[in-house]
Amino acid sequence: MTDAEPVNPDLTPATPADERRQRPAAATVGSLLLRQVPPPTEMVALLGPRDELLRTLERQFPLVDTHVRGNEMSFAGPAGELEIIDGLVDELLTIVATGQPLNRDAVERSIGMLRSQTAERPADVLTLNIVSNRGRTIRPKTLNQKRYVDAIDQHTVVFGIGPAGTGKTYLAMAKAVAALQAKQVSRIILTRPAVEAGERLGFLPGTLNDKIDPYLRPLYDALHDMVSPETIPRLMASGQIEVAPLAYMRGRSLNDAFIILDEAQNTSSEQMKMFLTRLGFGSKMVVTGDITQVDLPGGTKSGLRIVRDILGDVDDIHFAELTSHDVVRHRLVSAIVEAYERDDVRTETRRRGAEQAAGSARPARSTSAQLSAKESRA
Repeated sequence: MTDAEPVNPDLTPATPADERRQRPAAATVGSLLLRQVPPPTEMVALLGPRDELLRTLERQFPLVDTHVRGNEMSFAGPAGELEIIDGLVDELLTIVATGQPLNRDAVERSIGMLRSQTAERPADVLTLNIVSNRGRTIRPKTLNQKRYVDAIDQHTVVFGIGPAGTGKTYLAMAKAVAALQAKQVSRIILTRPAVEAGERLGFLPGTLNDKIDPYLRPLYDALHDMVSPETIPRLMASGQIEVAPLAYMRGRSLNDAFIILDEAQNTSSEQMKMFLTRLGFGSKMVVTGDITQVDLPGGTKSGLRIVRDILGDVDDIHFAELTSHDVVRHRLVSAIVEAYERDDVRTETRRRGAEQAAGSARPARSTSAQLSAKESRA
């Protein structure tokens, strides 16, 4: 149920969303919800191997008593929780019907979206296919990721801003590959600034390409997930895929291309302006970065930090924000990001407290000095 749908369906006419949720196989009696899983859906697809997904559901709804017998599921508990579970079963059945296997992450994210009463259905978010390669399909896994992907479709320039592991570059790369395969663009250009993350790489042996390769390796890694490895050299040799440092973009006009700037927090304001003005006809740009991980030398302002103030009101430019809730790496990555965010808040609070204490102490010392001077003169 979306936040716009009424709680009592008897008071308003049915909408398509209401009709989608009318299920003859479901019955709610007081605080009891009964759901029958229709064939040909197998219960193991819904409950997971060794009932792993059922255990996940029980952990997420500790106030609900859950029982499964055959293809019938019964839930007893608070009415509000049962309403969420009722919608959850619908969403999971829809996902299974697409042929996509369920996992613990999909169940937990679906529950989170239903609790937030988002306008988008979890099944619509988790079954959006972007590109497939070697039996693997790349999809958004969170609501913000889907909105980010949709924004790339709808705007010419998109900024994806968020912490590590939120899929900013990965999803942009998937959209670029999909656009190339659909012949919406004739080439993909991947670039990032050559800035060290606290290490010195300038004395690495080899040619210039050997020296810049470590900076561009994450882009190659993502590309190998989406394009057959044997075809990548051919696409790069023909110029259909280009991976280059940001400095190589100066003076160019990039037409009919899907252009991705990664690690944009490590661009200066001048570099950001230079890159954005490379945009040519028939092209699309995606700029990604994490403003909490700036590696620029001291005193240099990040172009990604200030670009929103400059371009926030420009038509056809979109800023997509991702958070620690959108991290799709190991579970610990999300916990690590949140811990650092809490530490940043504590550090900022202490800094402000110290400044306020120093500010209040200075006048007191000045007054004492004035009194001492007056006594001396007396």
